[in-house]
Amino acid sequence: MLKGPRMRLQLLGTSSGKNGCPALYATDRGTYVVQGKVITDAEALASLVDVRDDEFYVEIPKELLRFADGVVSG
Repeated sequence: MLKGPRMRLQLLGTSSGKNGCPALYATDRGTYVVQGKVITDAEALASLVDVRDDEFYVEIPKELLRFADGVVSG
């Protein structure tokens, strides 16, 4: 389990209907959380740069990013 200040999420949108994935969330930290499918393609994984032990990578459809425009700063 990750430690640190509690993060609050606001669902911005999903392109899956009610199946959960993929989805885009805004945080109370001024960042985004992306929910997507795990990348398993070895060639694609080899193309990733500077992935650290505490980072993870997922794939999302391009159209999911349209929800980022609706974020209200606060």
